[in-house]
Amino acid sequence: MSDGIDPPLLRTLKGENLASRPMWLMRQAGRYLPEYRALRADKGGFLELVYDPAAAAEITIQPLRRFGFDGAILFSDILIVPYAMGQDLKFLAGEGPHLSPRLLDATLEGLSASPERLLPIYETVRRVRAALAPEVTMLGFAGSAWTVATYMVAGEGSRDQHETRALAYRDRARFAAIIDAIVNVTVDYLIGQIEAGAQAVQLFDSWAGTLAPAEFERWVIQPNREIVRRVKACYPDVPIIGFPKGAGEKLVAYAHETGVDAVGVDETIDPVWAARELPAGMPVQGNLDPLLLLAGGPELERGALHVLDCFADRPHVFNLGHGIGQFTPIEHVEALLKVVRGWSRT
Repeated sequence: MSDGIDPPLLRTLKGENLASRPMWLMRQAGRYLPEYRALRADKGGFLELVYDPAAAAEITIQPLRRFGFDGAILFSDILIVPYAMGQDLKFLAGEGPHLSPRLLDATLEGLSASPERLLPIYETVRRVRAALAPEVTMLGFAGSAWTVATYMVAGEGSRDQHETRALAYRDRARFAAIIDAIVNVTVDYLIGQIEAGAQAVQLFDSWAGTLAPAEFERWVIQPNREIVRRVKACYPDVPIIGFPKGAGEKLVAYAHETGVDAVGVDETIDPVWAARELPAGMPVQGNLDPLLLLAGGPELERGALHVLDCFADRPHVFNLGHGIGQFTPIEHVEALLKVVRGWSRT
């Protein structure tokens, strides 16, 4: 902002409980927007868009033009890190991402690191930050080590990550080496995004919910704590949001032990419980069910107001409990925005 005050989203992530709530939506730049679909049809596949900084910057900014959100989330993918570590990455229509060789069949030592694959992402961040209004916060992100490892080991997504979980039990040392390697690249990647202009970053742990408590401590809390520690050593004032989807009651330990500045709350968590159990004064982000946004109607307004009211006594970034669905009607997003903008805790 022109007077030197941080934008609302950044102020909230730094611990200020504003009267109104800043808002952005996970996957807000994507397939539910006709302007995104048009650009993708013109430019080609998903990875081609990610590696075209001009196109990726345009996609990042599209939802801001339409809705006026308070945050711009980098258009990229969590699997850029294994791609930079030397795995081949393809996005296949109807199947999702595929990495090869998968680490069930190959070794880390057999991969040829390609750190230059991170450079176009930094250029996207620079372009977006230069184009943003001062009241909008630029958000970078990376996948957390556990979630990234599940793809690197199995080569693709799976419902319960059984192959990766089994490897983690069967060969602790080998799996720890995979996690450590991901942590190292992720730290560099987040610092690179910050140096390019990201004002806050989010760690996505989309598959954290499949782990038993002791494994959650070992493969979610400990690696995220190390990432946070090392990023904060370089940029102590840049907020880090941790989002361990599916963590349930383990979210409390995550919030206390990782060192993140704010926690994302998924839609399966009762906001009444989260407001009561999470560390006092810690900013939270979430947690409207994306399917409620898809459904719309009076229940959408009631659900949004419930989330807003539950987190009224602490800093709160309004968001979904996970990413917006590709078939979500534009008018439902507009209706949600009206509800959030019309709410005040005073």
